[in-house]
Amino acid sequence: MTTPSPQPAFVGIVVADMAASVAFYRALGLDVPAGAETEPHVNIPFGPLVLALDTEDTIRSFDPDFTPPKDAGRVAIAFDCGTPADVDAVFADLTGAGYHGERAPFDAFWGQRYATVLDPDGVGVDLFAWLPQ
Repeated sequence: MTTPSPQPAFVGIVVADMAASVAFYRALGLDVPAGAETEPHVNIPFGPLVLALDTEDTIRSFDPDFTPPKDAGRVAIAFDCGTPADVDAVFADLTGAGYHGERAPFDAFWGQRYATVLDPDGVGVDLFAWLPQ
């Protein structure tokens, strides 16, 4: 008998403020369910996966010793924006809405237009598109 390989199912983010996180991911264009702002756990369609947002209190409900990390950089989510101009436009829209632009759009040596915006909890959200060959 062969052990089955686990399959990716979701990316989870622990959030300090569900309403702020929901607003960010809606601004990014995800289809966040109505009323999610007041829920302790939210599943958002994320391509073939689910983006799961859980409040810190939800995590503490099964892990009473949970302490939110203080440093960013352990998780990043990347979105293919389609074209280099769209990377610039999405970055401008999000930073114009008040979200922190961590890395302004640039042409990366690996062949992509690339940028990073931080969500309300400091999670890096990368925006990219392949540069024309």
